[in-house]
Amino acid sequence: MSFDLEAILRRLKPEKRSTPLVRRPSKDLPFVAEHLGPGPELLLDTTVYFDGLQDRSPAEVDQLMRMRICNHSAVCLAEMTHAFGRLDPANPRTKGVLDKCRDTIAMIRPHRLSEPGLNVWGAAGILAGLTFRLGNYAKGQERKLLNDALVFLQSLEAGQVVLTGNIRDFDFLNQLVPDGRVIFYR
Repeated sequence: MSFDLEAILRRLKPEKRSTPLVRRPSKDLPFVAEHLGPGPELLLDTTVYFDGLQDRSPAEVDQLMRMRICNHSAVCLAEMTHAFGRLDPANPRTKGVLDKCRDTIAMIRPHRLSEPGLNVWGAAGILAGLTFRLGNYAKGQERKLLNDALVFLQSLEAGQVVLTGNIRDFDFLNQLVPDGRVIFYR
């Protein structure tokens, strides 16, 4: 497999984009309530895991996940496992949080877990930089946008739909790459 920078640049055309990104009105975005039912496979964004771990997951999200095949990204796995190194072991709440993370990770079926391909990685770097430049983000948000772009493009490559509570970032990514599919929740 080879990396084709020129093909990705032709597709994304970062040099031709200068219009600032503005979040679309909620009424123009695809939310879970309008998409409850069978449909394309989902790729879960990290917000889905963290909202579930904190018992903040809306009932309609849980319902949708029972109706559709759910897939998992190695990018989100890394964002979850980050807690094992990041959280202070001396904090009394750390053990409980890590136990919940461990249980969640253990429930991921190996055949539903995949990683982004080489071209997705390359395109995600460009897309994240473009989103950062046009989206008026604060310095330091680049790395977070890279992970979001990886998940977004991984879902596109696999023909899946991203399920996320991260409305701003994924709306911007979807504006820049309209053939990607996202279902949002609050």
